Amino acid sequence: MVKTPVQPTQSISLEQFLAQPETKPASEYINGKIYQKPMPQAKHSMIQGELVTTINAVAKSQKVAIAFPELRCRIGDRAIVPDVVVLEYENIPRDAEGNLENVVNQAPDWTIEILSPDQSVTRVIDNILYCLNHGCRLGWLIDPEAKTILIFQSQAQPIFVETGTEDKQLVTPDFLPNLQLTANQIFDWLQKTSCMNQDSKESP
Repeated sequence: MVKTPVQPTQSISLEQFLAQPETKPASEYINGKIYQKPMPQAKHSMIQGELVTTINAVAKSQKVAIAFPELRCRIGDRAIVPDVVVLEYENIPRDAEGNLENVVNQAPDWTIEILSPDQSVTRVIDNILYCLNHGCRLGWLIDPEAKTILIFQSQAQPIFVETGTEDKQLVTPDFLPNLQLTANQIFDWLQKTSCMNQDSKESP
């Protein structure tokens, strides 16, 4: 079934948008208009959760970065909510006492988007490129249905990776040299055995 893409609302200012209550699913402010993200489905949520856990197992233990799910970032004249935001420790906003601040006024150091079936591919890529133009080091676009990953880096050609091919290590940020991920590993999280193993871990 062909799904109708989410249409933007009327144009408002960024300040007006940020003053509005948060929506579920989250809404983004792009080029003066509001776009609500699609509701995450099972494949999307599984990959998102496993990525955050896997990245933080390395990043937090080494105190170099933290991965956040669905974190709003105000970048230039946009306010977007990537599916996974990775920030280096030194770039995590904190108050004078060292506690986390809620507001992030910068691009992620690593932005990860997981494509939903009714989501515009070009609009998601545009958000990734916008982040790269505002200081982001690395962007991933994961397509759970096609089982492909597009990797974006500043001043470099995108890299296309699909599962089932030679299972090379994916490009990760230079501040996480010990993080090792492959396309097969990511899409294996969607397999029945992976889900069963996850269920067994959560059982008492």
